[in-house]
Amino acid sequence: MIRLATDTDLPAIVGIYNEAVAERFATADLTAVTLEGRRMWFAEHDPSAFPIYVFEEDGLVRGWCSLSCYRSGREALLGSAEISYYVASNARGRGVGSALVRHATRQAPGLGKRVLFAILLGKNRASIHLMEKCGFELWGCLPDVALIEGELVSHLYYGRKV
Repeated sequence: MIRLATDTDLPAIVGIYNEAVAERFATADLTAVTLEGRRMWFAEHDPSAFPIYVFEEDGLVRGWCSLSCYRSGREALLGSAEISYYVASNARGRGVGSALVRHATRQAPGLGKRVLFAILLGKNRASIHLMEKCGFELWGCLPDVALIEGELVSHLYYGRKV
């Protein structure tokens, strides 16, 4: 089941995100985030414009997806949003990420969004595949902007009009 995230989901959201931090190359964060540190991020996601969705199965959050403001305060860009998603390591390969991205993509026009884009690390082949499977195309590349474990990695921008 995919639903809007609530405050009580935040510990699971943080836990899933921190798995990605520890595994490297799924996020540019190199240090685990804290529950307290993510409370403001959560509060900034107004469900009427920039929701956070969770995929719940058997009473557990297995993954989450957010639409985030792009270049806050710039009115001409309000129709665009960055899409991010993360899946618990024990739920990967079962369609959770695809379901979340497709759900967010379907909901986006009703939230006033015309364009969604994801910023991926170039080594994250699983996310690149998922984005392409969900109709996103490579729109741009910032070569070698991230340094992870001594390795330079590019940021890839995948986008889709909705």
